[in-house]
This record gives sequence, structure tokens and C-alpha cells, in this order.
Amino acid sequence: MNRRKLVYGAVAGAAAAAGLGLAWWGRRPAAVLGGDPVFWGAQLDTPSGTPLALASLRGKPLLVNFWATWCPPCIEELPLIEQFYQQNKARGWQVLAIAIDQPSAVRQWLQRSPLSFAVALGGLQGSEMSKRLGNANGGLPFSVVFSAQGEVRARKLGQLSPADLSAWASQA
Repeated sequence: MNRRKLVYGAVAGAAAAAGLGLAWWGRRPAAVLGGDPVFWGAQLDTPSGTPLALASLRGKPLLVNFWATWCPPCIEELPLIEQFYQQNKARGWQVLAIAIDQPSAVRQWLQRSPLSFAVALGGLQGSEMSKRLGNANGGLPFSVVFSAQGEVRARKLGQLSPADLSAWASQA
């Protein structure tokens, strides 16, 4: 009887381990494994109406920040991201802020608080992008750091801190 329990226990343990492994494999973000062709193949409009091909940003380190004008932590972190960009653009860093918001609200906000880095209008497409990049619940703000090769190096859901940006800058 003890031998039978041991065999059943071993089979149950192996099945549980296999199930956990499959669950992890299915939930891993595609972008970590060599780049996300959907992200890099996308094109978004800028607030001025000019199309921005995301592939044009590949080849240098890139910080992508998903934000909205109605999101207080998003608005609070944008000056910090602006400072990061100013301090690191000479080292090749790029920044793209993808607004998950109404285009008119974004344009009005940018008139009051201009940014020197690229801004794109994401809308529903931007929400789906953030989910593909690991933001399962679609919360904001959400930031992703890409290597020059287009692979995800870091991500954070929630407001950025100077320590986050400093750590990411040292990775490039």
C-alpha cells in the first residue's frame, strides 16, 4: 500500500510540475524571446498626424511608456522621463510615449506641457500592445525597455522612480 501511494504521489508531482511549466511557457511575453514582430511592425500616428513606424526606433535602446492624460501617476512621471531622455539621448537612448487616450486630450495636454521625445497616439491598438508586452491587466502607467536588438530588457507597471531609470540607463 505504501509503494502505491509513493507511485501516485510521484505521478501527481510530475503532472503538477508539467502543468506549471506549460502555464509559464504559455504566459511568457513573446517580446522577451527575440523581439515582438507585432510591436515592431506597427505604425501609430503622432499628435500632429504624422505616421510613426515603430521599426524606425529599432537599433538603439528604447524606453516605451504607456500613459494617459487622465492618469495622475502617468502625468507625474513624464517630467522624470523627460529628464531621463535629456540625460541619455547622447548615449543613443530613445523614448516613446504611447498615449492610451483621446487624440484631442493628448494634443491639449502637450500644448501645456511639451515633451522633447516621440509621442504616439495608441488608442485601442496601444492597449493591445501593452498587453502583448506583459501588461496583462492593461494598467497605467506601464513602461518597457528594449535593447538595441529590439528585445525586452525590463518592464514596470506603475509609476517610475529615479532608481528605475538609473538602473535601466546603466544596462545600455
